[in-house]
Amino acid sequence: MTEVQKPQHTPKHDQTTAFKIAAAAVFAALVAVATLLFVIPIPATSGYFNLGETLIYIAALLFGPLVGVAAGAGATIADALVAAQFAPGTFTIKAVEGLIVGVVMRKIYRRTKSITLSATIAVTVGGLEMVAGYLLYETLILGYPLALALVEVPFNFIQMLIGLVIAVPVMIAVLKVFPQLKSNL
Repeated sequence: MTEVQKPQHTPKHDQTTAFKIAAAAVFAALVAVATLLFVIPIPATSGYFNLGETLIYIAALLFGPLVGVAAGAGATIADALVAAQFAPGTFTIKAVEGLIVGVVMRKIYRRTKSITLSATIAVTVGGLEMVAGYLLYETLILGYPLALALVEVPFNFIQMLIGLVIAVPVMIAVLKVFPQLKSNL
């Protein structure tokens, strides 16, 4: 009978894992708080514009897709308090958005070595998933007429652009102060 080999974990691996778990929890909470602190209601759909998007992008860009997923899921907490009808969709849409931003950032950065280009493309692709995701959620799940669901598209697009304009420079500044975070890319 052969003995099953356990994977070898180094102290550095364990430390990195603990750090990412902590980062995921912190960013999930920060996204919820940032989302709740700056809310501009969209009366037609009972949705709202917020700045939590920016922190989802920062989390995914700096720490990778899994932290991005947790940060995205953190937006669900805010929705449960402000616009509960969106909470189930937000859980999926924002988690997938964080995943996409983190994965695309890594893939493009490894090819181009350009942080700004990689981050801009990653946020654009992830943000477009968010815009499309809410449009589909509102029409297919909530049953909104297409014309009503389309009301939120410009707000979600602006939310993505503001997140991009803030998140990319913040990420670059953080990487200058903490260059060791480049190992996450």
